[in-house]
Amino acid sequence: RLKRKPMLLLQTVGREILLHLIDHLVTSYGRDPAITRLLNNTRIHIMPTMNPDGFEATVVPDCYYSRGRYNKNGEDLNRNFPDAFENNSNLIQPETQAVMNWIKNETFVLSANLHGGALVASYTFDNGNSVTGTSNGYSRSPDDDVFIHLAKTYSFNHASMYKGTGCDSRQTFPDGITNGYSWYQLEGGMQDYNYVWGQCFEITLELSCCKYPPAEQLEKFWRDNKVALVEYIKQVHLGVKGQVTDKNGNPIPNAIVEAKGRPHICPYRTNEHGEYFLLLLPGKYVINATVPGFRSMLKTVDIPDNTANFSALKQDFSFPEVSVKPRPASCPRTPLYQELERSSAAVKPTLHILVLAIVTISILK
Repeated sequence: RLKRKPMLLLQTVGREILLHLIDHLVTSYGRDPAITRLLNNTRIHIMPTMNPDGFEATVVPDCYYSRGRYNKNGEDLNRNFPDAFENNSNLIQPETQAVMNWIKNETFVLSANLHGGALVASYTFDNGNSVTGTSNGYSRSPDDDVFIHLAKTYSFNHASMYKGTGCDSRQTFPDGITNGYSWYQLEGGMQDYNYVWGQCFEITLELSCCKYPPAEQLEKFWRDNKVALVEYIKQVHLGVKGQVTDKNGNPIPNAIVEAKGRPHICPYRTNEHGEYFLLLLPGKYVINATVPGFRSMLKTVDIPDNTANFSALKQDFSFPEVSVKPRPASCPRTPLYQELERSSAAVKPTLHILVLAIVTISILK
């Protein structure tokens, strides 16, 4: 167990690229040592398409044809997920619900969804508020450093994405990456949902300026993305993983395990096997494991870059006083950051008064 599972999704150009990826992985197994080790240590899930209706509806496409982004009900599936910042009033579509169920039932750690219309690696958050720093035109997650690394890993292993050249003179992306919110605000996107509720780090890969390029160009798109896809999958082995057990060695599900200093609005928890996975860049961290109702356990870890070894650092936790399983816990689908923003606003007057009092006392002294 403890094999990390990335997930890859796509649209149009990405659909063809991922079919090539499947072929590359299965035909290279046993022949290419790196691919063989990758597959021996990683569970890879690939969804050929999330929106078959939209794909089939594209009868006479051109580069900027966008009808294919909508399903048969006329809904844009990448605006259809619950949002952590705003009330998403869109009715959840069957395709969206199926993917949400898939995310809930698997322990995905890293994912990417593939789009067309630009050439850039975009990372969470796509939406935001004052809590995540949107006043500065950027919506920062607790794991912003990891997301930047993931986006650059793809960009710099792509044939040209790293150059940052946009699809027109008005659009440039330094290093070929962008924070989603900095590019444009998006409500109900899958990448934010996956990170907040699925405990899975996802980035969006825009792979072609032309959404529907001629068929003869598809082979080149595969060559441009081949190395980047494999290198990106390897990043699932960043950071630390482990298992949380009770005094009898039985796994404890729903234990909270997070790195100190980067708490998630929906706390990351162990799965039914007591396993946890945290993507972290190399460095020293304090990992906090908590079983509700019991004292937390802290362990300091020095995380190396183990991506080349296809195995993250392993750090287990054993709670000798625990012999019962915690109750299942899940975060509500309400706009979690909206509630946090309200809470922050509620305490601001008190903080201002406190600062004023301290200043006054200082002057009097």
